[in-house]
Amino acid sequence: MHRIRRLLLPIDALGPADTAARVAQLMAGLLLYGIALALLVRASLGVGPWDVFSLGIANHLPMSYGTATVVVSGLVLLVWIPLKQRPGIGTLLNAVLVGPAADLGLWLIPAPTELWGQALMLAGSIVLLSIATGIYIAPQLGPGPRDGLMTGLVRLTGWRIWIVRTLIEGTALLIGWLLGGPVGVGTVIFAFGVGPLIGVFLPFFERRRAATASRLRARRLAAASAIEAA
Repeated sequence: MHRIRRLLLPIDALGPADTAARVAQLMAGLLLYGIALALLVRASLGVGPWDVFSLGIANHLPMSYGTATVVVSGLVLLVWIPLKQRPGIGTLLNAVLVGPAADLGLWLIPAPTELWGQALMLAGSIVLLSIATGIYIAPQLGPGPRDGLMTGLVRLTGWRIWIVRTLIEGTALLIGWLLGGPVGVGTVIFAFGVGPLIGVFLPFFERRRAATASRLRARRLAAASAIEAA
């Protein structure tokens, strides 16, 4: 049981309150992630690069788009092994919560009727997804398959986040396109726009998380000192 807990929850959590705060931040980020995907769908200017990849695979193998998506996620998780990337509760919740959150977004958000509305939704989806990525990864409870590939490669190569993310998205887009997956203008903009924005927002939320942890450690030390003095 202790081994499972260490796998799913952060080993550096500073007590139950810190763990609860991390989980709450994780779930908020995943909710926003799903809403961002709903905005991308409603924009109707092209699917995401990984969707192009999955649809391209479905064109050549006897499987549905949904099955292809699961297969791709499984293959990406296998790449985690040489990268020594560890899953966590965030990895599991990513699979469970993002889909329903996207469905909620599709129910709440009407489709735009003008091109400018589509463009605004596309821009909003890219910005919101980048913010959501930073929010849910910063608690260090485990990223989703593709985001884990990003963080693992960043740690391995030492390259900047935006470079690694752009290369990942661009590679998925290129392979998917070669396999016959549908590509729209929004797909290309998403592929090359999301990386630089994640490169801004992820470090920002990681710094905030580190600052919060430092304050909690200081409080615990102060409390321990007060007890010893008494």
